[in-house]
Amino acid sequence: MHLLDFEKPIAELESKLSDMKQLTDDSDPSIKKAIKALENKINELKVETFENLTGWQRVQLSRHPERPYTLDYIYEITTDFIELHGDRNVADDKAMVGGFGTIEGQTFMLIGQQKGRNTKQRQMRNFGMPNPEGYRKALRLMKMAEKFNKPIITFIDTPGAFPGLEAEERGQGEAIARNLKEMFMLKVPVICIIIGEGASGGALGIAIGDRVLMLENTWYSVISPESCSSILWRTWDYKEQAAEVLKLTAKDMLENKLIDGIVREPLGGAHTDVKKMADEIKRVILANFKELDKLAPRERINQRIYKFSAMGVVKE
Repeated sequence: MHLLDFEKPIAELESKLSDMKQLTDDSDPSIKKAIKALENKINELKVETFENLTGWQRVQLSRHPERPYTLDYIYEITTDFIELHGDRNVADDKAMVGGFGTIEGQTFMLIGQQKGRNTKQRQMRNFGMPNPEGYRKALRLMKMAEKFNKPIITFIDTPGAFPGLEAEERGQGEAIARNLKEMFMLKVPVICIIIGEGASGGALGIAIGDRVLMLENTWYSVISPESCSSILWRTWDYKEQAAEVLKLTAKDMLENKLIDGIVREPLGGAHTDVKKMADEIKRVILANFKELDKLAPRERINQRIYKFSAMGVVKE
């Protein structure tokens, strides 16, 4: 099990609890009482720790190697997911996945960035950093969903669009910009959920929706804390301070009216109970779709445009 620094005190108590249960006779009332007290102490420490995480600690949780990725959620919440491939121009970008799937009898187009679990998978998925063909594939699938009048769900989890020379040569900026323009005008409901990292235009390229939601322990910003620190201080040593100043957590984003809601995670993070997290995501998707489906396409588009146009506007 991979432990972050702030999780170690909890892990130590859990280890002691496990030892107590194995080495003692729990039929003894005093032992039962001691075990119950330790369980309560562990739960209290968990609540205190995870309710008061710093911005940097939430960034660390969003990158947890055991955290669920896009396909984990898709296979958990859909019954018949069919992945579609290729941008019909250059290649099939493995860092961007998508296809049709059914949730509670309703067909959705589900799209998202996908990371890998091991070295081989990470190389294949390009560490969740799509090339231009990835964004063009995503747009192709969105247009297909619009053609067949199917709502769209996007899962955002990327450290950014791939910054390599070949990506720039193939039009990375243009591909993302076109997605922004086209997503504003989609006639079907669009729900976007940040499930991990939401970095820069790489995240925004599939995040223009009627509802933009963030899981509790995720981040969404124009730049990562490390990159911000390296630009301002010429070193990564100030990444913790940068994470606070950037106001990149779900709570900060909601207070600044840059997202529409926060999806609660199980205590300890999404990776501690994937099934529970997936069930909550399913519930949120269906609840928001029910609201959006009542609106006429033109009304949804107008609300979408107004929402994003109002961001950053200051009245004196």
